Amino acid sequence: MTTETKDDDARLERLNANLVRVDELSRRLAAALTHRKQVDMSLHGPSQEVYLKAAAAYVAEMMQDPSKIIEQQVGYWGKTLKHYVQAQHALAQGELKAPADPGPKDRRFGNPLWDSHPFFNYLKQQYLMNAEAISGAVSGIETLDATDKKRIEYFSRQLVDMFSPTNFLGTNPDALERAVATDGESLVRGLENLVRDIESNHGDLLVTLADRDAFHVGENIATAPGSVVFRNHMLELIQYTPTTEKVHQTPLLIFPPWINKFYILDLKPANSLIRWIVDQGFTLFVVSWVNPDASYADVGMDDYIRDGYLAAINEVKQITGEKQINAVGYCIAGTTLSLTLAHMQKTGDKSVKSATLFTTLTDFSDQGEVGVFLNDDFIDGIERQVAVDGVLDKFFMSKTFSFLRSNDLIYQPAIKSYMMGEAPPAFDLLFWNGDGTNLPAKMAVEYLRGLCQHDEFARQGFPVFGERVRLADVKVPLCAIACETDHIAAWKSSFNGVRQMGSKDKTFIVSESGHIAGIVNPPSKGKYGHYTNDAQMTSADEWMQGATFTPGSWWPRWGEWLAARSGKMIAARVPGDSTNPVLAPSPGTYVAAVPSL
Repeated sequence: MTTETKDDDARLERLNANLVRVDELSRRLAAALTHRKQVDMSLHGPSQEVYLKAAAAYVAEMMQDPSKIIEQQVGYWGKTLKHYVQAQHALAQGELKAPADPGPKDRRFGNPLWDSHPFFNYLKQQYLMNAEAISGAVSGIETLDATDKKRIEYFSRQLVDMFSPTNFLGTNPDALERAVATDGESLVRGLENLVRDIESNHGDLLVTLADRDAFHVGENIATAPGSVVFRNHMLELIQYTPTTEKVHQTPLLIFPPWINKFYILDLKPANSLIRWIVDQGFTLFVVSWVNPDASYADVGMDDYIRDGYLAAINEVKQITGEKQINAVGYCIAGTTLSLTLAHMQKTGDKSVKSATLFTTLTDFSDQGEVGVFLNDDFIDGIERQVAVDGVLDKFFMSKTFSFLRSNDLIYQPAIKSYMMGEAPPAFDLLFWNGDGTNLPAKMAVEYLRGLCQHDEFARQGFPVFGERVRLADVKVPLCAIACETDHIAAWKSSFNGVRQMGSKDKTFIVSESGHIAGIVNPPSKGKYGHYTNDAQMTSADEWMQGATFTPGSWWPRWGEWLAARSGKMIAARVPGDSTNPVLAPSPGTYVAAVPSL
């Protein structure tokens, strides 16, 4: 038997083995899909009214000004036909090559075959022409109001991105080359990854972004030394072990968002904000929120303020013996901290000496990119669904935020996992991103309706314990950090909220990068800089025009600001005392708890 024959037999054996695995996986896939939970259709996409409005506006404008539409169509037809002729001419030369491709580069089409091979190049160029035509047609509609047009542009872009030829096996040269090189093994591994993700999400599909076995909370992530010193049904309060002999007298309490878990601030030691704060000589407490199940259905914003914010503030005061603390709120936790501060102002409670807001929205008049999901078609569906489930499931939150960056967080990871058969990377940030939490039904609706949709905090006032509070009621010294490319809390919207607050002492900082990377930006990395401006906060554009750019992290600047409001240096405090004994080592028990639904 020749070597060539042996190789052919081995390849045939591998192929047969892979076919058996495909059959097994196909049965598992079919079984997994039967477990998919039926949910309100509004959670899967916008109402048809969005597209009907666009179609009606397009037809009306076409009837009113036919030349405009004809110009758009002729331009599209001309480009398409021209490229077809060029492709035919290139093939007629007797060489397997594509016509010249001077178009803009798109990182989705990185394989050289997209430029050199006539088949793949034709697909790419026609797709990009189609995408340009759709985008131009939508942006050219003039009779839609601003909100509807923004939504049409966003969801049209989602459809265009979804139909990229890179997203399909038969038109993705990377995936095809890998399949040939591995005798189909890559496709089998990809099917295994697909089945795993559908099984993990009970019949729904959510791409796994990070290796779930690479990190273990409390072992190689979220490892800053500390102790749980208080626990109630809403939170665990963690006091971190000091690393300096002396600390500032005024303690610091951080409220992280409860949409995800607190350890975004304590990933690896090198980028841990928690470790950095402790090293600067601050007594640090951090809240770890409970991950609610259906028994929390009636927990609302008042419960978070009373049993979360006010309870934690009182415990920190009691443990440290101080009359005042400094507080930090991140994202939705910053919004709720602002509500709490406004309430405390009305009741005469001076427990908070200063407050820092990370990427916080309090004025929702401009909702940014996430605003496309805040219309009634989505919110009505959420309200109906949480009435059944008792919570807004973390699955829907994760999927929504992923669609804000669909190419990066959905399609590219799916290609690598399902077509290329690659294992998810061991990436701490993406691991955290996949470790989401649920939201209580009542709280979710109150937040989405009262704050996001109706903008009550900035307008007529948002009710806290039956009394409406407003932005002007927030009067403690403030430092707010927003992020330049934040797709969740746009920096200009954050600016507008802080501008309306009643504080006389305001510092506003804009960090480069986005919602997470702009905050988790350690000085040691020297990666992202920041903008500052001491002038009066008038408008966001004027503020940025007069701002000074400083290379490097904003952390040291904020550390100086905080130190100036944190009193004298005293002996470091050790976690736990007679009234608040240590209940568990950090990161606590709530961070690992998985509620049953």
